[in-house]
Amino acid sequence: MDIRQVITDKIIAMLEKGGFEARNRWTKAAQGGFPINGKTGDRYNGVNVLILWDEAIERGYASNVWMTYKQAEGMGAQVRKGEKAVLCAYFEMVKRKAGEADQGGTEEGGKAGFFPMCKPFWLFNVAQIDGLPESMTAAAETAKEFNPIEDAEKLIAASGAIISHGGDRAFYSPSADQIRLPLREQFTSPEFYYATALHELTHWTGHESRLDRQFSKRFGDDAYAFEELVAELGAAFVAGHIGFVDMTIEDHADYVQTWLTVLKNDKTAIFTASKQACRAYDFILGNPDKSERYAQKD
Repeated sequence: MDIRQVITDKIIAMLEKGGFEARNRWTKAAQGGFPINGKTGDRYNGVNVLILWDEAIERGYASNVWMTYKQAEGMGAQVRKGEKAVLCAYFEMVKRKAGEADQGGTEEGGKAGFFPMCKPFWLFNVAQIDGLPESMTAAAETAKEFNPIEDAEKLIAASGAIISHGGDRAFYSPSADQIRLPLREQFTSPEFYYATALHELTHWTGHESRLDRQFSKRFGDDAYAFEELVAELGAAFVAGHIGFVDMTIEDHADYVQTWLTVLKNDKTAIFTASKQACRAYDFILGNPDKSERYAQKD
């Protein structure tokens, strides 16, 4: 089984439903927080976030807490008969044999004598498991309180990004290291304003003095659209975190076909985009070091 291809095909299927629908589904799922491992408390990152969020929405799970069959068994619990697991992926650095070429093409990179091997693991939601501690299952039903407008304003202010208002379009200028937004009253709703601001703030994190995102060598003419995918995912992560639901950035649907083209031509591209979006999310929330840690299968 080509794990990267299987997962890429799942993301492609999501996007082919429509970029706005996929983004809104991810944003809705994000209200419950990032997916976490029920045993270790570690947060899942990268493409696993998108997979688990979409599964939670598709199957109607209220919880973003997941674990392996073995972990549930070790806690004295039992996955119910007939329940289906969700395929996820992690990377393990494997020593290269003499004369063996690098698998290549992953954002994980490599080092001398080693290459990153993509490996599968399977997760179950706590809603599929009997016998777990009540505190673990009850937490899924506890609604988180949000003040989204205030929270969005605080995040944007805390970032220190330079933002000016005026004109009729929104953009981030890397050369000036500045975000430009239309006047607030020009937006059709406060939600549209903050969705756009968070999208541009995600672009802002990619500046060479911050996360230094560079895609031109790898994606060529599609590099700009690929950066837009990172910003779209990053904004969805942040929007979900602060409680916005069904936030959509106007005039961004045109990028969907380019994203689909990139993903269909490169089975590792979504791994790169989702990892970079997680890094941007952590940077905006003030946790820049957290983005490098990946929850593994155990």
